Amino acid sequence: MEEGAEVQLYIYDLSQGMAATFSQMFIQKHIDGIWHTAIVVYGKEIYFGGSGISATTPGTTVLGQPLRKETLGVTQVPYEILLDYLNGLASSTFAGHTYNLLRHNCNTFSNELSQFLVGKQIPQYILDLPNEALSSPIVQQFLPILEFNPIISGGGGGNLLRPPSPEFEQLNQDIEEASCGGSRKQNSNSPRRPYTMSDEPQTNGTQERTTDQVVDEIETEERREREERRKNREPPIVFKDSINVKEEFDALVNLIDSKLSDDDLKSLEELHQYMLEDEGSWALGENFLQFIGFLLNETSFPSEVRVRTLNILTSAAVKDDVILLLHQDRREHILMNYAHDVDRLPIDEQIALTAFMVNLFESLSSSEWLLYISEWTYSSSQISNIRVSTKVAVNALLSENPRLQDLGSAFVHNLASKEVFDDVAVEIAMAVLQFFNMKPDEEKLFRCMKALGRFVHVSRNDVPQLIQMIGPPPSKFKGVSDRLDEQILIVEQKL
Repeated sequence: MEEGAEVQLYIYDLSQGMAATFSQMFIQKHIDGIWHTAIVVYGKEIYFGGSGISATTPGTTVLGQPLRKETLGVTQVPYEILLDYLNGLASSTFAGHTYNLLRHNCNTFSNELSQFLVGKQIPQYILDLPNEALSSPIVQQFLPILEFNPIISGGGGGNLLRPPSPEFEQLNQDIEEASCGGSRKQNSNSPRRPYTMSDEPQTNGTQERTTDQVVDEIETEERREREERRKNREPPIVFKDSINVKEEFDALVNLIDSKLSDDDLKSLEELHQYMLEDEGSWALGENFLQFIGFLLNETSFPSEVRVRTLNILTSAAVKDDVILLLHQDRREHILMNYAHDVDRLPIDEQIALTAFMVNLFESLSSSEWLLYISEWTYSSSQISNIRVSTKVAVNALLSENPRLQDLGSAFVHNLASKEVFDDVAVEIAMAVLQFFNMKPDEEKLFRCMKALGRFVHVSRNDVPQLIQMIGPPPSKFKGVSDRLDEQILIVEQKL
């Protein structure tokens, strides 16, 4: 897996141990703590309270050091995309006025951000803090004390996700001033600009660097590191120029225009802005993915509607900010539920769907989304993003359709360049061995042999045994090309 940014969960006990000591006595139920959590990523502790979303240097809030730290994983979401995402939350579902200690709190936010960054929830014991305990009379008496906490009330400082004045855009004009103690002033009457996460300005009696300069330095460094990771990673096989977006969009409009509600027409306009006017994913409303689900699942629509929709998504998949669209799918799993039924779809839909998923490997963050392991129930089965991705890849590879085989071999190649678990490596390796018996051309042979070379390292026992038991032996393809011979040698070294 490509190098990314570690994501940690900082866990605090707002009761300072009082819940664990007295809960059994007062409410006949033991509670370990009344939890406050924050997400730490890119060197910032990000949390939600009465003033909205804030960020500061880890461990420097009024709560001090956390009771414990848990590593949630590694994210491939770029820094700028994270900022865009937090901007959206800060002005909508996690604006300061939406905070509620019992129902919409810091843990709600941490759980949301964790799913966005690494595709998993925060620990269940934090989310399952019993409602009856929090609603009990003794805890209700304790709530005003908790709510007076600066983190919750919004007076705790550290709000680096803040709206600075527009003078930030002009060097040395009305910029924030820092006192010797590190406090900063802000012109509260000035208009706002988008939220940013920045380091604290260095102070030595005076401000050595403007906050604007610090922000620029951080973002420049982050862009450099991300570009370095992009250069050093295994180049994915994607199909960037295979879609004429305007042609696909016009055809889609002709098919559905007379059948859409006002809300659907609004979503259609958002799609136009995102794909044809090159607006960012901010143009897509919170109900946009429901519109996509409508296009994919409405039985009265001809199959061409689904094909055109997927073709447009295939082009969208190579955009850097497509992860923000994908994250809308974290609750209803519209895209992945549709993809899970790939083997029941018409061939044209299978091709369009597979191309969309293959192109998601263009971006580190969207490729990681394909590998998420969080499960949900669909058609009485437990499925996850990685299970669906594996199913779509295998379905395409073993198809008799040449275009699907081409996409399937690219999908398998791209999956092998990521870090997958043993069971995924074994399942795809079995499909690759079957595919070898279908007499593929050199390009597809090379992609799949290269993938097999990765899988023998992932599953050091099972995959080599499969190759020896099932065959065909890799040596059968020696002499087809020099580059293929190199990959065969890698596989044979593990047999």
